[in-house]
Amino acid sequence: MSDQAVLHVTGRVLVGPEDVRDELWVVGGRVSYDRPAGARDIRTVDGWTLPGLVDAHCHVGLGPHGPVDAATAEKQALTDREAGTLLIRDAGSPSDTRWVDDRDDLPKIVRAGRHIARTRRYIRNFAHEIEPADLVAYVAQEARRGDGWVKLVGDWIDRDLGDLAPSWPRDAVEAAITEAHRLGARVTAHCFAENSLQDLVEAGIDCIEHATGLTEDLIPLFASRGVAIVPTLVNIATFPQLAAGGESRFPQWSAHMRRLHERRYDTVRSAYDAGIPVYVGTDAGGSLAHGLVADEVAELVTAGIPPLDALAATSWAARAWLGRPGLEEGAPADLVVYESDPRADVRVLASPRRVVLNGQVVE
Repeated sequence: MSDQAVLHVTGRVLVGPEDVRDELWVVGGRVSYDRPAGARDIRTVDGWTLPGLVDAHCHVGLGPHGPVDAATAEKQALTDREAGTLLIRDAGSPSDTRWVDDRDDLPKIVRAGRHIARTRRYIRNFAHEIEPADLVAYVAQEARRGDGWVKLVGDWIDRDLGDLAPSWPRDAVEAAITEAHRLGARVTAHCFAENSLQDLVEAGIDCIEHATGLTEDLIPLFASRGVAIVPTLVNIATFPQLAAGGESRFPQWSAHMRRLHERRYDTVRSAYDAGIPVYVGTDAGGSLAHGLVADEVAELVTAGIPPLDALAATSWAARAWLGRPGLEEGAPADLVVYESDPRADVRVLASPRRVVLNGQVVE
């Protein structure tokens, strides 16, 4: 990364959906809208500027078989950075990635601790696998380890049923979510199917990942409670492949996964139309590559979300939701510069002209 005394960002700076400015300055790694007195060694970057993008469902430190070493986690984080993702909500990881916080050249991470799943009801080596009697204790443990979030596995295939089924009884999730909130943490849950959602939302959950099982009768409940969704459409695109792989053993599950995939765009658009907050997340890590944030924004637009709101879901709105600053005065200078207006065509997100992290231009 270069070491410039002052950076001058010109062109069009998209501070917010209704706040567009002609320039900003970066001094001491921070955003300023006042030209610094006596500025020297000025470097200029020109283009269309957004706050550093947000991937609100990303797993740094996780690979297909569980935790990965620090070198692999570093490569994951660098791949996200090159794509313009400068803020990550790590929605569950078995690796300790606190060392990333000491690196000014890596994206900032908001952690949810390690996944908490029912015994033998999730991907091996990913999660704490426990029974309902231990749920409150493990939620408290991960709330203390995380950065204000806890991640549950709300449903998974039940081998005896041969289909997706809820992981937790209602009373267990109520007690667990209450404990997380007492400790100042929000709770999210992996959910593919329909029948886990009502109990989780009525128990007070804050967010649902994937949410492919969201139906017209559940949408008003989500909207009234303000429960956000992170659809991870680039992950849902793999459902037909997953279904084909499980067809011989679990035909009912395979058919269910195909139905969820077929209606994915209608599900997301219906949620958006009802006022449910929708945020960008790729589910990178595990089996999916990192650096897919632009693809996910494009998928939201394909689902029918207007481009400006799809941009908000990975920038201004997502940062506010996670309690992290955008491009306001004095904020860390985390920004991405593009050749053309991303509001006109979100596909430009796939080709950043410049990435600036903590005020330093990534070379």
